[in-house]
Amino acid sequence: MSLISNILPFRSLSIVGMAKNTGKTVCLNYVLEQLQKTGKVLAVTSIGIDGEQKDQVTQTEKPEVTLYEGSFFVTTEYHYRQRRLLSEIYDVSEEMTSMGRLVIARVLQTGKAIIAGPASSVRMKALIDRMAELGVDMTIVDGALSRRSPAAPSITDGLILSTGAAIAPDIPTIVDKTKFVYRMTQLPAFETSHREELIRADSGIYALENNEVFQLPIASPLLFAKSKDVLFQHGSTLFISGIITDSILEYLKAQPEIKQTVLIVKDFTKIFVTPFVLNSYLQKGGSLFVLQKPNLTAICINPTSPLGARLDSQALQTALKKVVEVPVYDIQMLES
Repeated sequence: MSLISNILPFRSLSIVGMAKNTGKTVCLNYVLEQLQKTGKVLAVTSIGIDGEQKDQVTQTEKPEVTLYEGSFFVTTEYHYRQRRLLSEIYDVSEEMTSMGRLVIARVLQTGKAIIAGPASSVRMKALIDRMAELGVDMTIVDGALSRRSPAAPSITDGLILSTGAAIAPDIPTIVDKTKFVYRMTQLPAFETSHREELIRADSGIYALENNEVFQLPIASPLLFAKSKDVLFQHGSTLFISGIITDSILEYLKAQPEIKQTVLIVKDFTKIFVTPFVLNSYLQKGGSLFVLQKPNLTAICINPTSPLGARLDSQALQTALKKVVEVPVYDIQMLES
């Protein structure tokens, strides 16, 4: 099946870049172009901001987001005024951002716009539900793992991951890094009746014991060493609402309770650990779960980097296909 036929049944889709300049916007534009031909009513939003003409880090030209007549988009009031298309406003949220309230608008004439969206997965889910009320068939969420922000891939029906030469100048390193992220998307989901309660938690560390949830008196995982007397007072099944890093796993694997330790995070976007440390933690007997497991549908590659390096696209695709169990595409080759 093709990339588009695979995602057609979805009501929502995340397109997430492993880093800047991995071809995420090219992938997004391709998906929008192909889906609009099917007659589906689409909506586009973003965690963060996308659609700029120039990358704000590398100062290199980047593809803009093209929005088609009849589709919806979400952005801030500030960026809505910068749009280069004809549109009508359907709704203005009460939620404030640094660039104004969020605007939901419908495109009346195809053009370009900068898109933005809610800053949390909970609010993103509410937005996706709102889009469905407006008659939207599929909401597409733009995100990036490198922003340390909720990319919302686990609350959408499908996920496309973009990777490429911007991550590393050689194929083996790209494959290793992409394989690790793929591995994180395949982590098992932890089953609990308190799932929704924990997902809504914006901060804190919690213990799960006898089907009860206890918020621990620990302000941050960085304080585990100073809080050893209370860390395991309700057992060794722990939920961390924020990100986890190497230092957290290093501490846990050195504890006598490691063989019983079950660590839970919201989803794979909260995991910022190295393969070496994670493997060591698991080998010691610890386990790692997510509350929300994404449906990774495809991986898209960009064999060029903003610094001018160009890798063999076919070789990169072949190497990735050996280590992942989802289709791998070079969008530029699909378009040619």
